[in-house]
Amino acid sequence: MSLSFMIKLQILWALNDIQKIYYPILAAFGVPVNVVTIVILSRGKCGLSKCVTRYLVAMAAADLLVVIFDLILRQVPIVYWDEFIFLWYVGLCNIHAVLLYAVMDCCVWFTVTLTFDRFVAICCQKLKTKYCTEKTAAVVLGTVTVLSGLKNIFWYFLYKNEYWLSNSPWFCRVTPEVSRSLAWAAIELMHYIFTPFVPFLLIVLFNILTVRHIFVASRARRRIRGPSSGKSSSDPEMENRRKSIVVLFVISGNFILLWVVFMVCSILKRLDYLGYPVPLPTFVREIGFMLQLLSCCTNTFIYAVTQRKFREELRNGVKYPLAMMVKLIR
Repeated sequence: MSLSFMIKLQILWALNDIQKIYYPILAAFGVPVNVVTIVILSRGKCGLSKCVTRYLVAMAAADLLVVIFDLILRQVPIVYWDEFIFLWYVGLCNIHAVLLYAVMDCCVWFTVTLTFDRFVAICCQKLKTKYCTEKTAAVVLGTVTVLSGLKNIFWYFLYKNEYWLSNSPWFCRVTPEVSRSLAWAAIELMHYIFTPFVPFLLIVLFNILTVRHIFVASRARRRIRGPSSGKSSSDPEMENRRKSIVVLFVISGNFILLWVVFMVCSILKRLDYLGYPVPLPTFVREIGFMLQLLSCCTNTFIYAVTQRKFREELRNGVKYPLAMMVKLIR
Protein backbone atom coordinates (compact mmCIF):
# COMPACT_ATOMS: atom_id res chain seq x y z
CA MET A 1 0.00 0.00 0.00
CA SER A 2 1.51 3.34 -1.11
CA LEU A 3 1.98 6.21 1.29
CA SER A 4 -0.42 9.12 1.14
CA PHE A 5 0.74 12.52 -0.11
CA MET A 6 0.59 14.07 3.37
CA ILE A 7 2.66 11.27 4.94
CA LYS A 8 5.30 11.65 2.20
CA LEU A 9 5.35 15.40 2.78
CA GLN A 10 5.71 14.98 6.54
CA ILE A 11 8.59 12.54 6.08
CA LEU A 12 10.27 15.00 3.69
CA TRP A 13 9.87 17.88 6.18
CA ALA A 14 11.27 15.70 8.97
CA LEU A 15 14.25 14.77 6.78
CA ASN A 16 14.88 18.44 5.98
CA ASP A 17 15.00 19.20 9.70
CA ILE A 18 17.37 16.28 10.26
CA GLN A 19 19.60 17.42 7.38
CA LYS A 20 20.04 20.84 8.98
CA ILE A 21 21.80 19.08 11.84
CA TYR A 22 23.20 16.06 9.98
CA TYR A 23 25.03 17.88 7.18
CA PRO A 24 26.95 20.42 9.30
CA ILE A 25 27.97 17.70 11.78
CA LEU A 26 29.05 15.40 8.94
CA ALA A 27 31.05 18.24 7.37
CA ALA A 28 32.74 19.12 10.65
CA PHE A 29 33.59 15.46 11.12
CA GLY A 30 34.39 14.48 7.54
CA VAL A 31 37.13 17.02 6.85
CA PRO A 32 39.44 16.24 9.83
CA VAL A 33 38.79 12.48 9.61
CA ASN A 34 39.92 12.32 5.98
CA VAL A 35 42.87 14.65 6.61
CA VAL A 36 44.02 12.42 9.50
CA THR A 37 43.62 9.33 7.32
CA ILE A 38 45.74 10.87 4.56
CA VAL A 39 48.47 11.83 7.04
CA ILE A 40 48.57 8.42 8.75
CA LEU A 41 48.58 6.42 5.52
CA SER A 42 51.17 8.71 3.90
CA ARG A 43 53.61 7.95 6.72
CA GLY A 44 53.74 4.36 5.46
CA LYS A 45 53.78 2.76 8.91
CA CYS A 46 50.54 0.79 8.68
CA GLY A 47 52.08 -2.42 7.35
CA LEU A 48 50.52 -2.00 3.89
CA SER A 49 52.31 -2.29 0.57
CA LYS A 50 53.25 0.97 -1.14
CA CYS A 51 50.82 0.46 -4.00
CA VAL A 52 47.89 -0.24 -1.64
CA THR A 53 48.87 2.81 0.40
CA ARG A 54 48.74 4.97 -2.73
CA TYR A 55 45.23 3.75 -3.54
CA LEU A 56 43.98 4.33 0.01
CA VAL A 57 45.52 7.82 0.19
CA ALA A 58 43.91 8.68 -3.16
CA MET A 59 40.55 7.39 -1.93
CA ALA A 60 40.80 9.49 1.24
CA ALA A 61 41.76 12.58 -0.81
CA ALA A 62 38.78 12.02 -3.14
CA ASP A 63 36.48 11.59 -0.14
CA LEU A 64 37.79 14.86 1.31
CA LEU A 65 37.08 16.71 -1.95
CA VAL A 66 33.56 15.25 -2.13
CA VAL A 67 32.95 16.50 1.41
CA ILE A 68 34.09 19.98 0.33
CA PHE A 69 32.44 20.27 -3.10
CA ASP A 70 29.25 18.32 -2.37
CA LEU A 71 28.53 18.43 1.34
CA ILE A 72 29.86 21.89 2.25
CA LEU A 73 29.36 23.78 -1.03
CA ARG A 74 26.11 22.13 -2.20
CA GLN A 75 24.06 20.33 0.45
CA VAL A 76 24.61 22.77 3.33
CA PRO A 77 23.59 25.81 1.20
CA ILE A 78 20.51 23.91 -0.01
CA VAL A 79 19.22 23.07 3.48
CA TYR A 80 20.10 26.58 4.74
CA TRP A 81 18.61 28.21 1.66
CA ASP A 82 17.79 31.59 3.27
CA GLU A 83 21.36 32.10 4.51
CA PHE A 84 22.92 31.27 1.13
CA ILE A 85 20.56 33.09 -1.21
CA PHE A 86 23.50 35.31 -2.22
CA LEU A 87 24.75 32.35 -4.30
CA TRP A 88 22.11 33.25 -6.88
CA TYR A 89 24.44 36.10 -7.85
CA VAL A 90 27.60 33.94 -8.02
CA GLY A 91 27.91 32.68 -11.59
CA LEU A 92 30.05 29.61 -10.95
CA CYS A 93 27.53 26.78 -10.65
CA ASN A 94 28.43 25.00 -13.92
CA ILE A 95 32.15 25.05 -13.00
CA HIS A 96 31.24 23.79 -9.52
CA ALA A 97 29.26 20.96 -11.14
CA VAL A 98 32.20 19.85 -13.30
CA LEU A 99 34.53 19.72 -10.27
CA LEU A 100 31.91 18.04 -8.07
CA TYR A 101 31.05 15.23 -10.48
CA ALA A 102 34.71 14.75 -11.42
CA VAL A 103 35.73 14.12 -7.79
CA MET A 104 32.69 11.86 -7.31
CA ASP A 105 33.85 9.81 -10.30
CA CYS A 106 37.34 9.63 -8.81
CA CYS A 107 35.90 8.53 -5.48
CA VAL A 108 34.01 5.67 -7.17
CA TRP A 109 36.65 4.54 -9.64
CA PHE A 110 39.50 4.66 -7.12
CA THR A 111 37.56 1.98 -5.23
CA VAL A 112 37.41 -0.06 -8.43
CA THR A 113 41.15 0.32 -9.03
CA LEU A 114 41.91 -0.86 -5.48
CA THR A 115 39.62 -3.86 -5.96
CA PHE A 116 41.31 -4.75 -9.25
CA ASP A 117 44.78 -4.33 -7.73
CA ARG A 118 43.93 -6.80 -4.95
CA PHE A 119 42.40 -9.16 -7.52
CA VAL A 120 45.65 -9.15 -9.49
CA ALA A 121 47.77 -9.50 -6.33
CA ILE A 122 45.86 -12.58 -5.15
CA CYS A 123 44.73 -14.26 -8.37
CA CYS A 124 47.33 -13.35 -11.03
CA GLN A 125 50.78 -14.18 -9.66
CA LYS A 126 52.56 -13.70 -13.00
CA LEU A 127 51.09 -10.23 -13.50
CA LYS A 128 51.45 -9.26 -9.84
CA THR A 129 55.14 -8.29 -9.98
CA LYS A 130 54.56 -5.93 -12.91
CA TYR A 131 51.17 -4.45 -12.01
CA CYS A 132 51.11 -4.25 -8.21
CA THR A 133 53.77 -1.56 -7.90
CA GLU A 134 53.82 1.98 -6.59
CA LYS A 135 54.60 3.34 -10.07
CA THR A 136 51.69 1.52 -11.70
CA ALA A 137 49.34 2.72 -8.95
CA ALA A 138 50.40 6.32 -9.60
CA VAL A 139 49.84 5.92 -13.36
CA VAL A 140 46.42 4.29 -12.85
CA LEU A 141 45.26 6.92 -10.36
CA GLY A 142 46.50 9.76 -12.57
CA THR A 143 44.74 8.29 -15.61
CA VAL A 144 41.46 7.90 -13.71
CA THR A 145 41.71 11.50 -12.49
CA VAL A 146 42.28 12.91 -15.99
CA LEU A 147 39.51 10.81 -17.55
CA SER A 148 37.09 11.78 -14.78
CA GLY A 149 37.74 15.45 -15.48
CA LEU A 150 37.28 15.05 -19.24
CA LYS A 151 34.15 12.92 -18.84
CA ASN A 152 32.37 15.55 -16.76
CA ILE A 153 33.01 18.61 -18.91
CA PHE A 154 29.53 18.14 -20.41
CA TRP A 155 27.98 19.43 -17.13
CA TYR A 156 29.43 22.85 -17.97
CA PHE A 157 27.22 23.01 -21.06
CA LEU A 158 24.18 21.23 -19.58
CA TYR A 159 23.90 23.58 -16.59
CA LYS A 160 23.62 27.35 -16.53
CA ASN A 161 26.09 29.23 -14.33
CA GLU A 162 23.31 30.15 -11.87
CA TYR A 163 22.73 28.25 -8.62
CA TRP A 164 19.25 26.82 -8.14
CA LEU A 165 19.76 25.75 -4.51
CA SER A 166 17.68 22.64 -5.01
CA ASN A 167 18.15 18.91 -5.66
CA SER A 168 15.05 18.60 -7.85
CA PRO A 169 16.82 17.10 -9.75
CA TRP A 170 19.71 19.51 -10.43
CA PHE A 171 21.37 22.01 -8.11
CA CYS A 172 22.14 24.43 -10.98
CA ARG A 173 19.54 25.99 -13.24
CA VAL A 174 18.93 24.40 -16.64
CA THR A 175 16.95 25.62 -19.62
CA PRO A 176 13.63 23.88 -20.42
CA GLU A 177 15.14 22.73 -23.71
CA VAL A 178 17.95 20.93 -21.89
CA SER A 179 15.70 19.36 -19.26
CA ARG A 180 13.50 17.78 -21.96
CA SER A 181 16.22 17.08 -24.53
CA LEU A 182 16.62 13.42 -25.53
CA ALA A 183 20.28 14.01 -26.44
CA TRP A 184 21.15 15.51 -23.05
CA ALA A 185 19.09 12.87 -21.30
CA ALA A 186 21.05 10.11 -23.03
CA ILE A 187 24.34 11.74 -22.00
CA GLU A 188 23.17 12.19 -18.41
CA LEU A 189 21.86 8.63 -18.16
CA MET A 190 25.18 7.32 -19.47
CA HIS A 191 26.89 9.34 -16.74
CA TYR A 192 24.87 7.64 -13.99
CA ILE A 193 25.21 4.23 -15.60
CA PHE A 194 28.97 4.63 -15.95
CA THR A 195 29.22 5.98 -12.39
CA PRO A 196 28.35 4.17 -10.21
CA PHE A 197 26.39 1.31 -11.90
CA VAL A 198 29.32 -0.12 -13.91
CA PRO A 199 31.70 0.14 -10.92
CA PHE A 200 29.17 -1.80 -8.82
CA LEU A 201 29.28 -4.66 -11.33
CA LEU A 202 33.09 -4.60 -11.58
CA ILE A 203 33.58 -4.57 -7.81
CA VAL A 204 31.21 -7.51 -7.35
CA LEU A 205 32.85 -9.42 -10.23
CA PHE A 206 36.42 -8.93 -8.97
CA ASN A 207 35.43 -9.84 -5.42
CA ILE A 208 33.67 -13.04 -6.55
CA LEU A 209 36.71 -14.08 -8.61
CA THR A 210 39.04 -13.26 -5.71
CA VAL A 211 37.01 -15.27 -3.19
CA ARG A 212 36.79 -18.21 -5.58
CA HIS A 213 40.57 -18.18 -6.06
CA ILE A 214 41.19 -18.01 -2.30
CA PHE A 215 38.91 -20.97 -1.62
CA VAL A 216 40.56 -23.05 -4.34
CA ALA A 217 44.05 -22.09 -3.14
CA SER A 218 43.13 -22.84 0.49
CA ARG A 219 41.96 -26.34 -0.36
CA ALA A 220 45.08 -26.98 -2.42
CA ARG A 221 47.40 -25.77 0.36
CA ARG A 222 45.60 -27.90 2.94
CA ARG A 223 46.08 -30.97 0.75
CA ILE A 224 49.78 -30.16 0.28
CA ARG A 225 50.38 -29.49 3.98
CA GLY A 226 48.50 -32.67 4.85
CA PRO A 227 46.95 -33.75 8.15
CA SER A 228 50.35 -34.13 9.78
CA SER A 229 50.73 -30.37 10.02
CA GLY A 230 47.90 -30.27 12.57
CA LYS A 231 44.88 -28.02 12.79
CA SER A 232 46.56 -25.54 15.09
CA SER A 233 49.48 -24.78 12.76
CA SER A 234 49.25 -21.41 11.09
CA ASP A 235 49.69 -20.58 7.43
CA PRO A 236 51.17 -17.04 7.21
CA GLU A 237 50.43 -16.64 3.50
CA MET A 238 46.76 -17.56 3.81
CA GLU A 239 46.45 -15.42 6.95
CA ASN A 240 47.79 -12.38 5.07
CA ARG A 241 45.39 -13.06 2.23
CA ARG A 242 42.52 -13.36 4.66
CA LYS A 243 43.31 -10.00 6.27
CA SER A 244 43.67 -8.36 2.86
CA ILE A 245 40.36 -9.71 1.61
CA VAL A 246 38.51 -8.70 4.80
CA VAL A 247 39.59 -5.07 4.35
CA LEU A 248 38.72 -5.17 0.65
CA PHE A 249 35.28 -6.67 1.23
CA VAL A 250 34.38 -4.23 4.00
CA ILE A 251 35.41 -1.24 1.84
CA SER A 252 33.58 -2.60 -1.22
CA GLY A 253 30.45 -3.57 0.71
CA ASN A 254 30.31 -0.23 2.50
CA PHE A 255 30.63 1.61 -0.83
CA ILE A 256 27.86 -0.39 -2.54
CA LEU A 257 25.41 -0.19 0.35
CA LEU A 258 25.78 3.57 0.80
CA TRP A 259 25.70 4.46 -2.91
CA VAL A 260 22.95 2.18 -4.25
CA VAL A 261 19.98 4.38 -3.23
CA PHE A 262 21.60 7.47 -4.76
CA MET A 263 22.30 5.62 -8.03
CA VAL A 264 18.77 4.25 -8.43
CA CYS A 265 17.14 7.59 -7.59
CA SER A 266 19.33 9.53 -10.04
CA ILE A 267 18.46 7.23 -12.95
CA LEU A 268 14.72 7.10 -12.15
CA LYS A 269 14.50 10.89 -11.71
CA ARG A 270 15.97 11.46 -15.17
CA LEU A 271 13.49 8.98 -16.69
CA ASP A 272 10.69 10.84 -14.93
CA TYR A 273 11.68 14.11 -16.61
CA LEU A 274 11.56 12.35 -19.98
CA GLY A 275 7.99 11.23 -19.51
CA TYR A 276 8.61 7.76 -18.08
CA PRO A 277 7.48 8.30 -14.49
CA VAL A 278 8.38 5.79 -11.81
CA PRO A 279 6.59 6.30 -8.46
CA LEU A 280 9.40 7.26 -6.11
CA PRO A 281 8.88 9.58 -3.12
CA THR A 282 11.14 12.63 -2.99
CA PHE A 283 12.33 11.73 0.49
CA VAL A 284 13.96 8.54 -0.88
CA ARG A 285 16.25 10.69 -3.03
CA GLU A 286 17.17 12.77 0.01
CA ILE A 287 18.02 9.60 1.93
CA GLY A 288 20.20 8.62 -1.02
CA PHE A 289 22.15 11.89 -0.75
CA MET A 290 22.59 11.42 2.99
CA LEU A 291 23.91 7.86 2.66
CA GLN A 292 26.18 8.66 -0.28
CA LEU A 293 27.82 11.50 1.64
CA LEU A 294 28.16 9.31 4.73
CA SER A 295 30.31 6.92 2.65
CA CYS A 296 32.94 9.66 2.39
CA CYS A 297 33.52 9.56 6.16
CA THR A 298 33.45 5.84 6.97
CA ASN A 299 36.69 4.44 5.56
CA THR A 300 38.70 5.72 8.52
CA PHE A 301 36.59 3.58 10.86
CA ILE A 302 37.06 0.61 8.55
CA TYR A 303 40.84 0.98 8.72
CA ALA A 304 40.72 1.47 12.50
CA VAL A 305 38.64 -1.68 13.00
CA THR A 306 40.51 -3.95 10.59
CA GLN A 307 44.11 -2.66 10.78
CA ARG A 308 45.99 -2.91 14.09
CA LYS A 309 48.89 -0.70 12.96
CA PHE A 310 46.50 1.98 11.72
CA ARG A 311 44.90 2.00 15.19
CA GLU A 312 48.33 2.38 16.77
CA GLU A 313 49.23 5.30 14.50
CA LEU A 314 45.86 6.92 15.21
CA ARG A 315 46.38 6.45 18.95
CA ASN A 316 49.87 7.94 18.75
CA GLY A 317 48.52 10.86 16.75
CA VAL A 318 45.99 11.60 19.50
CA LYS A 319 48.50 11.15 22.32
CA TYR A 320 51.18 13.45 20.84
CA PRO A 321 49.25 16.77 20.95
CA LEU A 322 47.89 15.86 24.40
CA ALA A 323 51.41 15.22 25.66
CA MET A 324 52.57 18.55 24.20
CA MET A 325 49.71 20.37 25.93
CA VAL A 326 50.63 18.77 29.26
CA LYS A 327 54.23 19.88 28.84
CA LEU A 328 53.17 23.44 28.03
CA ILE A 329 50.87 23.57 31.06
CA ARG A 330 53.67 22.34 33.35
